[in-house]
Amino acid sequence: MRRTSTIAVAIGVLLLAGAGSASQEAPAKKPAAQKAPSKHVIVTPDQVKWGPPPPALPPGSEAAVLEGDPGKAGMFTVRLKMPDGYTIPPHSHPTDERVTIISGSLMAGMGNKMDEAAMQALNTGAYANLPARMNHYVRAKGETIVQVTAMGPFEVKYANPSDDPRKKTSPAAKK
Repeated sequence: MRRTSTIAVAIGVLLLAGAGSASQEAPAKKPAAQKAPSKHVIVTPDQVKWGPPPPALPPGSEAAVLEGDPGKAGMFTVRLKMPDGYTIPPHSHPTDERVTIISGSLMAGMGNKMDEAAMQALNTGAYANLPARMNHYVRAKGETIVQVTAMGPFEVKYANPSDDPRKKTSPAAKK
């Protein structure tokens, strides 16, 4: 009887070991709660449609929306093409701003006032995550293209309200 029990235990152990290895070899199942993306987006460099920047940015740059809508709630991605010397004075946003340097060099600093000595060069390939409500400022060194991903609605709040291009009138409007 003892020998039969030992054989039964050995068979049970072998069966469990076989079941364990079989379950490891089985393909993994996708979680049922996984949601598919709402749409597939591919934009090649020749498909980027450049246009004027939004009114919250100083004139002179070009902007392109790659995905989403910066004016609405939700994730969006835009590109900004800036000429040499293009400057965005100290400002903040209500959400984090993720910036990737596509080409050129972007000088960036943090704080309420421009301090060129404190600016750091972000060259092609660099990445920065600028936290919500943190004042920062930038200047292009050579033609520079950056890609920004953030949650909308996207807003720009200038540290010094007189820097806000939306509050400036053009010489033609004064006549």
